[in-house]
Amino acid sequence: MYLFLSILASAHVLLSTSTMPKALTIFCLGTQAISFDARLTQMFCIHFLFVADSAILLAMAFDRYVAICSPLHYNTILTPSIIRKIAGATLTRSFCIIFPSVFLLKRLPYCRTNIISHTFSEHMGIARLSCADISVNVWYGLAAALLSTGLDIILITISCVLILRTVFHLPSHEAQSKAVGTCGSHICVILLFYMPALFSVFAHCFGRKSIPHYVHILLANLYVVIPPMLNPVIYGVRTKQIWEGTVQMFLQLGK
Repeated sequence: MYLFLSILASAHVLLSTSTMPKALTIFCLGTQAISFDARLTQMFCIHFLFVADSAILLAMAFDRYVAICSPLHYNTILTPSIIRKIAGATLTRSFCIIFPSVFLLKRLPYCRTNIISHTFSEHMGIARLSCADISVNVWYGLAAALLSTGLDIILITISCVLILRTVFHLPSHEAQSKAVGTCGSHICVILLFYMPALFSVFAHCFGRKSIPHYVHILLANLYVVIPPMLNPVIYGVRTKQIWEGTVQMFLQLGK
């Protein structure tokens, strides 16, 4: 569990780092210029890390499933070798899903405005600047979201259902409370991560005219700022060892 938490925290730090420095220079220094290649690089990093985050949450759901539903086999199933393979598969899947979007954007002609009305670059945000047909980009973005995060959500939901079914058959009330608390913190993180991100994707694809533009910008900022900010708090409060380690760290700093 702690290995997955550290991987998730690293991905969140990289996700915020790929967006917030440029956003802060826009707000604080008024430096709004960014090259097209830099824009594509930022877009790739954001979507790559988002898909990777989704896969990490799925891996954590599997980790909780094994820990609660098959605790005696936990150490034999989730070995360090298996965790390394999960991490490798996560990065490979994210790269394979997101890398084609770079070429889909580079093939488009850009003869309209070169101003993107966002604090950072998204796939559909860049594609909307083109003066050509972007139907391929729209459908690819939708398919990528459904086949990656959409599939992850389905698998995470299945794992939660199986976990809850096992929890309610536990003989100890204390064990039930502990298991529900662990799953509850994970579900909170999942909702914080998926809801604004998926709403932003579908709003870009289908609600461009009906949804105000500032809503698009707000949602885009939410899913790269809120989860990295609140996830450490959620897991820190719900996980006894992390809470005790944090208190001990502050006590040592105060000496």
